[in-house]
Amino acid sequence: MAMDLPTKDSLDKMWKFVKDFAKKSGTAFHLNRAVTEAVVNGLAAHVDELGKPLCPCTFYPNKAAEAKLCRWICACDEMQIYKYCHCLLFVREDGMPITEYLPEDHEGRQVYGLITDPTPDKGRALRHKALAKAEPDKTPTP
Repeated sequence: MAMDLPTKDSLDKMWKFVKDFAKKSGTAFHLNRAVTEAVVNGLAAHVDELGKPLCPCTFYPNKAAEAKLCRWICACDEMQIYKYCHCLLFVREDGMPITEYLPEDHEGRQVYGLITDPTPDKGRALRHKALAKAEPDKTPTP
């Protein structure tokens, strides 16, 4: 099932968002412009359909329900926690996804190996969630 073409307004908003987020997170766009355009078009189409930029690179049994959970709203939890973009929208300048912060058993780490972050001082607004997952015994209990 093909996605409808996004409106110009949604496309403009998403291009502004991804450019600003790349700068803020210290990442670059994929070297193949078609990858970036496909992801941005998918995000914009989801803004038109759902009111939120739900990641277009994942299958959802119920997109509306998933949009309410916010895990896959761009910039998704994986990007905010680990600085890893499975869409390859936000990558290093060489086009490789950053896997340095991923748990060793994560598919991104298994597929790409260890790929370091050239800008460790940028991005990862939710990095504290990675620490909680990595050290569950040190998480305070309510």
